[in-house]
Amino acid sequence: MNGTTINETRQYLTFKLSDEMFGVDVAQVREILDYIKITKVPQTPDFMCGVINLRGSVVPVVDMNLKFSMAKTERTVNTCIVVVEVNIDGDTTVLGALVDSVQEVFEIEPENIEPAPRIGTKLKTEFIKGMGKHNERFIIILDIDKIFSSEELLSVKENSIVADAPASN
Repeated sequence: MNGTTINETRQYLTFKLSDEMFGVDVAQVREILDYIKITKVPQTPDFMCGVINLRGSVVPVVDMNLKFSMAKTERTVNTCIVVVEVNIDGDTTVLGALVDSVQEVFEIEPENIEPAPRIGTKLKTEFIKGMGKHNERFIIILDIDKIFSSEELLSVKENSIVADAPASN
């Protein structure tokens, strides 16, 4: 499983992107927000929607559909922002993941998780911990720490700092 093995029962928060179901370890989820206004930040990657104010903190928000090269997330009554903690090189960053809808939290036993598929060498799958099976459906279990490169997170953090700078009136 690309160096990651899941050998204990864990709880996963599941969410939809397009018609696919994804899951992240609940230990990395801070909270789930209904869609709120996102402030655009100029000159950021396409997948970065902008930033939100979360109790006085600036939190960057990423459109997970665009990050995975899918169609842009269309805002509906089900659209949510999943606030997660991402750890890269020992540094924790809080960011919002814009998703089509949040589904449920449930446990998946290790025996119900298969390794990520290997489809040639050009497809990046190191951010997939495995393929979980639940109710006859596959759930792509994400390694949220490996979705973003160090450079991407640095860019996101820098843009958040710029957005947090006091505006001159």
